[in-house]
Amino acid sequence: MNDMERLAEEIFSAAEPALLKLFKNEEHFYYCTLVTTGEGHAPLISAWSWEALRRVASTRPEPQAYAQLIKWSYADSPYYDFFVGEGFSKVAELLKSRPGIDDLDLSAWEKELDFRLSAMEMAMSRIDSRGVFHINQPRHEIFINVEVMPPDSSNTFRAMRLNPPQATVSWLAEAAEP
Repeated sequence: MNDMERLAEEIFSAAEPALLKLFKNEEHFYYCTLVTTGEGHAPLISAWSWEALRRVASTRPEPQAYAQLIKWSYADSPYYDFFVGEGFSKVAELLKSRPGIDDLDLSAWEKELDFRLSAMEMAMSRIDSRGVFHINQPRHEIFINVEVMPPDSSNTFRAMRLNPPQATVSWLAEAAEP
């Protein structure tokens, strides 16, 4: 197993049980992502269901406007950092053993960050192939991704690779970075 496969396997091993646990709530999810930073830290899980969006938005004076504002916000979700502290510690250790942003010039760091994001994408693709995102909704109704925060255009490229076209329509129109 090469380094990328090893990292992807650790991410998969942490994320799949967390997502299975999350989807046991029987809500209908439309958004699920692994979020990381430009420093390529271990990812965290964030997700939105239609039910959660209605619950959160209903607490505001203008629920529909607020729902549109937070619909694609990983940070505003009640499922932000779902599974916190439980499963990504091995991933964090693996990432610490790799060169860090402070150890590399810009070009080398971009390659390292791409390596880390590719491993996260491999893990999400594997979870998808196992049918996890079909739980509670048809697959084409849930948008999945690996996102860098703050957002950049690379998020769009990963989204296009990870999703069937129908799953990307709303996200591309409402949230994608050019």
